[in-house]
Amino acid sequence: MLKGIDPRLTADVLHVLMRMGHGDDLVICDVNHPAATISAATTYGRLLDMAGCDIPGAVEAVLSLLPLDSFVPAPVTRMQVVGDPGGVVPVFGLVQAVLDRAEGRAVAMQAVERFAFYAAAKAAFAIIRTSDPGPYGCFILKKGVVDLPRR
Repeated sequence: MLKGIDPRLTADVLHVLMRMGHGDDLVICDVNHPAATISAATTYGRLLDMAGCDIPGAVEAVLSLLPLDSFVPAPVTRMQVVGDPGGVVPVFGLVQAVLDRAEGRAVAMQAVERFAFYAAAKAAFAIIRTSDPGPYGCFILKKGVVDLPRR
């Protein structure tokens, strides 16, 4: 345990967040996502778990340390509802509220078809699986620049 770091963030998650660079993608998903299979293709190559955490809580904890990319139109991607591309499920609004609060601005989120999402997840740096039952709790966050003051 460390002071000032959200206790939902495990040592493995902190390690991955530290290794990520600007523009790298991080998937945060529910238990329905084929995360164990897809994570083998990611840069990190292993699945991370935030057991006992729901999607909004995991996103909130991650964004307490990781800024979103401000150089792209939509730094967050979510999976579309299968058979209803314009469909909305409650987790979309819950995550949008967390994103906007964490960044202090309206954050654009794009939606992509299920298999396009899986392909994008394979190209991500890492995947964090939560205990959220879903459905459609699948999000990709693009890391921004950490602007640290010079000493």
